[in-house]
Amino acid sequence: MKKHHLRIPGPTEVPERVLRAMQAPMINHRGEEFTSLFKKVSEDIKKVFQTKNDVLIFPSAGTGMMEAAIANLFSPGDLIVSFSCGVFGDRFADIAEAFGAKVERIKVEWGKPITCDIVRERILQDTKKEIKGVLFTHNETSTGVLNDIKGLREAMGDHPALVIVDAISSLGAVELNTDEWQIDVVVAGSQKALMIPPGLGLVSVSERAWKAAEESKMPKYYWDFKKAKKSLEKGETPYTPAVSQIFALDESLKLIFEEGLENIIKRHKLLAKALREGLKSLGFRLFAEDSWASPTVTAVDVSDFQGKINFSKALKNRFNITVAGGQEKLKGKIIRIGHVGYVDELDILNVLCAIEMTLGDEELFGKGVKAAEKVFNEGLEV
Repeated sequence: MKKHHLRIPGPTEVPERVLRAMQAPMINHRGEEFTSLFKKVSEDIKKVFQTKNDVLIFPSAGTGMMEAAIANLFSPGDLIVSFSCGVFGDRFADIAEAFGAKVERIKVEWGKPITCDIVRERILQDTKKEIKGVLFTHNETSTGVLNDIKGLREAMGDHPALVIVDAISSLGAVELNTDEWQIDVVVAGSQKALMIPPGLGLVSVSERAWKAAEESKMPKYYWDFKKAKKSLEKGETPYTPAVSQIFALDESLKLIFEEGLENIIKRHKLLAKALREGLKSLGFRLFAEDSWASPTVTAVDVSDFQGKINFSKALKNRFNITVAGGQEKLKGKIIRIGHVGYVDELDILNVLCAIEMTLGDEELFGKGVKAAEKVFNEGLEV
């Protein structure tokens, strides 16, 4: 009976306290007890979004919140510009197209970030202000790339387009100042840094976004922001909520506040640096450069091992460590090691040790672990 080590970008491991909270007896979702709890978590979660805006909570995957953002803010034929550097950036564009928006896709090479120059150039071309919305992915887990949302937002200047950010794999682990950076909509999911099982979607909505919602002509029913806001004012949801997930969110927020959001952000940077240094010491090439590498997932180039070592299978079969493979054109070329949420230093040393043993070269034994230990001992100045 081997302990399972879940090292994927999500779903992530769940703290014992959160699991226990989910075991609470079911309550009336229209009663005073739930109303009080729902109002509390809806207010508390704003601190993680770093916003004073409304935050709506739906029973949903993160993709549902991406769809909800499109459906509530735009009308068929609206011009939306999608800046994409991976699978999930492309998904956001696909959703907008499915709802009848006119989508302009601006892509960069996978493994590289969206640059401020690319955004600035496109925005300056829009002299008639025809662009209604701009889509960004904060943390592209398919490639291990972190986009500089603050810089990208600044590159837009005072253009009136709504700024919508997919922060599903970054919220609560990476710096994201919703109000300070003037982001209109941020979408997130429960199964990443929030450390609870999949099932809750969250979205912050600015005043500008609410004005757009009043004019939106796209179809929606279950995802209707206006219905959700009206219900939230009463401490309710329009339809049956995921009650146990709300218990879990309340407990996970307590854990987040106990550690402190600033400390959590530092921890993720430190874990990422230690893992990357360990992998580099073993001779691996990393798919994203250090300067734009994700603090929550590391993409490792394993193309040199094709036909020799299947790391995903080897780590799972021998050590019960689950890592993620590459997606679409990166399938078989990279593995992705998640270090988000309920992860500590020993989890990083654990996976490095397993990789060393999988490589099977005794001269490498301890080399990756030692490099990571050095990072942990020296700490990280941020």
